[in-house]
Amino acid sequence: MTPEENGEDQVPEQTAATDRFDDDHYPAYTMGRAAEMLNTSAGFLRSLGEAKLIEPQRSTGGHRRYSRYQLRLAARVRELVDQGTGLDAACRIVTLEDQLQEARDANKSQHRAGDPYPPLRGV
Repeated sequence: MTPEENGEDQVPEQTAATDRFDDDHYPAYTMGRAAEMLNTSAGFLRSLGEAKLIEPQRSTGGHRRYSRYQLRLAARVRELVDQGTGLDAACRIVTLEDQLQEARDANKSQHRAGDPYPPLRGV
């Protein structure tokens, strides 16, 4: 029985597959490819997992798979480490930066464009 006879349409499946190209959280990169892209070692990526900054998904064979979002975080940590910041401190900085960006994104609907953010209180 063909999908047409079964009343199914193949377009949603094809669309779902192509949506992955734009999904920043899709685990598309192997550890080797991720390390190559970041110009670092696989050990550095493992250390980010041990520090709980990024938790790669695992393939059915147990291999680590990284998303573009995770690679951006790893690249930022790499920059800080290269500047002399310790790994734990760099991971904490990147985590806080990421949380701040999420909070700003969540508040954009309540904030008029062009107006500066109000100063932080108690800081």
